[in-house]
Amino acid sequence: MTHDKRLGKTRFAALVTTLVLALTFLFPTGAFALTTNKATARPNEKGGSGVIGGLDTRLTWEGTVEGGEQVSSIVLTLPGNGSFDGASTKITALEGLSRANVEGEATAAGNTLTVDFSEPVSEGLLLRLEVEGMRFPSEGGDIVVSGTYVNQSGEQQLADSKPIKTIANTALQQMVAALDASPAVEAWNSNPFLGMFFKPQLMLTALFSLVPGWLLCLMIVVIAYPFAIILGLIFALMKISKHPLLRGIAIVYINILRGTPLFLQIYIMFFGLPMMNINIDNNVLGVIVIAINASAYLAEIFRAGIQSIPQGQYEAASSLGMSYFQTMFSIILPQTVRRVIPTVTSDFITSYKDTSLLSSVGVMELMMFSKNLTSVSGNMTPYVAAAIFYLVVTLPLIKVVTIVENRMAHAERGGGHRPKAKTAAAQGDSQDESSAAGTAVHAEALEPEASTMGSALTSLSPATAQEV
Repeated sequence: MTHDKRLGKTRFAALVTTLVLALTFLFPTGAFALTTNKATARPNEKGGSGVIGGLDTRLTWEGTVEGGEQVSSIVLTLPGNGSFDGASTKITALEGLSRANVEGEATAAGNTLTVDFSEPVSEGLLLRLEVEGMRFPSEGGDIVVSGTYVNQSGEQQLADSKPIKTIANTALQQMVAALDASPAVEAWNSNPFLGMFFKPQLMLTALFSLVPGWLLCLMIVVIAYPFAIILGLIFALMKISKHPLLRGIAIVYINILRGTPLFLQIYIMFFGLPMMNINIDNNVLGVIVIAINASAYLAEIFRAGIQSIPQGQYEAASSLGMSYFQTMFSIILPQTVRRVIPTVTSDFITSYKDTSLLSSVGVMELMMFSKNLTSVSGNMTPYVAAAIFYLVVTLPLIKVVTIVENRMAHAERGGGHRPKAKTAAAQGDSQDESSAAGTAVHAEALEPEASTMGSALTSLSPATAQEV
């Protein structure tokens, strides 16, 4: 019986200990005499809101001294190659909303900053350290500010701050920093117009930042245009068809799409389909809208090209026993393609520029990227950078269209190389040479006869010769 009582007491004591430990774990009583409230950094990205490692910025650290404690010094530590060297530190202590008189001295040594207070900071005060000119690690990442502090019990571990997201200091950021330090760039930016539309630092940043949006523009138009060509050719054939129903469908399709703005078509597709519980990815829907809109214009281009072929081509094919489809796909369309290449290329340029309208419905293409960058920087340079990306594609295509049109016009005027004509001329020259050679041989053959005739005439009497 006594043994059972002892065993029961032991179990009861173990249960109480377990409960105490559990309550301590669930409701901590302040493991640190100095609680880290937060640590934040001021953005130092030109034209952005990010914190770039390796560049000067400002770190603001805040902590609260817990009850019954006094803190005499604090040491803040950065990971990696972060540095406090050359930084200035402002110390602020708040008791409620009132500022307390707290003084101290800050000493920087590489990635550590030591703040020694002239008098221990008493309980309940909010300490704020503003470190101007410090640098986070250049490799970037989620940076945690750690460290230690000293109270009446000695050195204690400081609670880590929440991670501060830092951008890696890339070659681009280094070039931007070099431009920031250039007196020539500073003088350039002092001009209101140049500084607003052609700021070098922001232009460099924008050219790199807008690449994803530019690639998406190219992807949308390159994927959409083959489908637009197929649809345009189908509706062009339908419009010149002899069947009234096919002609009517083609006319309605082409006139509606050509008669309404692309902007309106985009809104109908992007906001109308979700109302019908038809949800399509924005990029895919952008491809569909561009393809459908371009197909209406291509249908008219192909229709005009087909009808520009002389009627004699159809009659000649019919006389050879060719069907309508054989005539169209073997004779008419190959000639049509050659004639409409410049116009189709111009329409491709228009469709590429029209992808900018997709930014109004949230597609992250070139204009959306430049719009976001402009709203953050308050400068128009990102829009100028976007114009450069458009011109990189449109100017070479415009040059190609001009060259093709000039060559086609030159060929229609009878210019250009004519291999067959040269061959015929060469054959004519050889025939002339052969004819001349034959004439010479014939003359040589007649010379003996002429001499014989002359001798015969000489041998005749004068009277006979006169008669002859």
